[in-house]
Amino acid sequence: MLCALIMAGGKGTRFWPLSTEEKPKQFLNLIGNDTMIQMTVKRILPIIPIDRIFVCTGERYVNLVKEQLPALPERNIIVEPEGRNTAPCIALSTFVIERYYKNSTIAVLPSDHLIKDEEEFRNALLLANNFIENKGNSILTLGMKPDRPETGYGYIKVSKDEENKIKKVERFVEKPNLETAENYLKEGCYLWNGGMFVWKGNTILNEIKKYVPNTYEALHNIAFIDEEKLQDLINLQYKQTDSISIDYAVLEKSDKIYVIPSNFGWDDIGSWRAVERYREKDCNNNILNDGAKVIECQSSMVLNNKKKIVMIGIEDVMSIETEDAIFVVNKKYMDTLKEYKEYI
Repeated sequence: MLCALIMAGGKGTRFWPLSTEEKPKQFLNLIGNDTMIQMTVKRILPIIPIDRIFVCTGERYVNLVKEQLPALPERNIIVEPEGRNTAPCIALSTFVIERYYKNSTIAVLPSDHLIKDEEEFRNALLLANNFIENKGNSILTLGMKPDRPETGYGYIKVSKDEENKIKKVERFVEKPNLETAENYLKEGCYLWNGGMFVWKGNTILNEIKKYVPNTYEALHNIAFIDEEKLQDLINLQYKQTDSISIDYAVLEKSDKIYVIPSNFGWDDIGSWRAVERYREKDCNNNILNDGAKVIECQSSMVLNNKKKIVMIGIEDVMSIETEDAIFVVNKKYMDTLKEYKEYI
């Protein structure tokens, strides 16, 4: 039985001032009419029903999850008392999912990624599910075929010789510098690590028990506690877990890992430049919200909200309206905006 875990606890600080700790990027409309988390849920609903979709988030975002995903059962909102990276998040969520769907296969997905070819993405998940159902004691990840020397992503190395659709992972590597990324692209045996995984619940829990036993011990009683005492136990024990990513904790150590090389138009939308790549543009390469008007402007971006904004005769400028201010910046500063918080 295929379930989904959507990780939605991130603070999205790279998208300040639009993304804040009160409302991070997974709850924003950055690309289309839906928020990023709504897009994530909608793309998997054709193969995973809403009662088998779980969202792990922070307590301060629970109401946002309920507001944006009203059909999601309340029990399927898993609340982290504090952010402690992906390994504790996955351990906590897996113990909770296993309470309701024993020995399930779980697809772990970030809440804030873009996928253009959603049908191809679902086909990859179904292929992964079939592989795990038949080879249960394994971990499978989706690796994206790179089309540029990207320095902002980690990479997965696979064997050149394998012709199978599913390949054994040789190793995970950290974000490279530009020269190394260019070499990875030329070699042809490196994939982008998109942080998406498929595994049996008991498989990943056994790996966590092996490699980060402290985290396992802190949370394993979740499997046995009465429902009405569940959150109290989580609140008490979660701070005892190791604050570490699943990559460092398990994936870089385990010998059970396979990858599906994928090409479904993935991007983690980790910067304003990424948003710029995918938003619809006018004939002069401008990106505009409703209520914005540009006159003799080129390659500018207007993200207004309540106010009407008019730009005249400018180029390569971004304007962002928030509740507190309107920011007007040269686009060369767009990905370092958070450095200027002190000025509002």
